[in-house]
Amino acid sequence: MAYLVKIAGRAERDLAALYDEIDAEHSGSALRWYAGLKEAILGLEKHPALWPAIPESRGLRHLLYGRKPHRIYRVIYRIDERHKLIVVLHIRHGSSQQFNRRDAE
Repeated sequence: MAYLVKIAGRAERDLAALYDEIDAEHSGSALRWYAGLKEAILGLEKHPALWPAIPESRGLRHLLYGRKPHRIYRVIYRIDERHKLIVVLHIRHGSSQQFNRRDAE
């Protein structure tokens, strides 16, 4: 059974900031990369447990998207098995500091 993917407010802001940062509006390759990221996020509906738990919190997982060395992003999410829901909490560059729960607020 597929899960519903919900993108929390913080993650929506992260996506908007990333869109601006990579100048996706004016670059075809950046727009394709961004569309691929969004597709990967929505693809969590099929197999959310495929991705590992994050080291900072066993209750959260992360999808890694991009290519080394420059554009690896972590999509941090939690799985609500009871409601068949994926909640995307935060999207951040892979080289950013460790994630903590306050980052999702």
